[in-house]
Amino acid sequence: MTSAFPQRATWEVAARPVRTAESAALLRAYFIEVSDRYYLRHENRRSTPEEIESGLLEHHSDDLIPPRAVFLVGRYGGAAAGCAGVRLRDAATAELKRLYVRPAARGTGGGSALLAAAHASARELGARRVILDTRNDLVEARALYKRHGYVEIERYNDDPYAEHWFAKDLV
Repeated sequence: MTSAFPQRATWEVAARPVRTAESAALLRAYFIEVSDRYYLRHENRRSTPEEIESGLLEHHSDDLIPPRAVFLVGRYGGAAAGCAGVRLRDAATAELKRLYVRPAARGTGGGSALLAAAHASARELGARRVILDTRNDLVEARALYKRHGYVEIERYNDDPYAEHWFAKDLV
């Protein structure tokens, strides 16, 4: 792995405001990746800058704020390397959103660290269950969720991009 991230570093995950430059940079990197994957799969091209800007406005993360949500930033070797959001859908159910690890930090345990922190945050919000949606092309994410005990469930939303829905009971 060649990157700005040190080898053999540790992950630290903490709640951070979603409306900071650091959080915005992570969310932009997340959105560019999922958007590019979508357009490469369906139209054999990458996203345009206009599509990225439009998508960031339409699929914003402004609701990932207390008291009903939290935004997490993961640091690997001190550098911002990933993020995740958790928001309450009802008193007992939290939804995982925007789980992302920068490509240069993948394979270092970041997804698992972010997921563990998201579960802890969901419990702190009072949730007993976490749900999420994802797509076919996000194979790494689906594998991560299955490794951590998520099971596929019926569709719970009308997101036109979602193709898989998962849930996990928090114990």
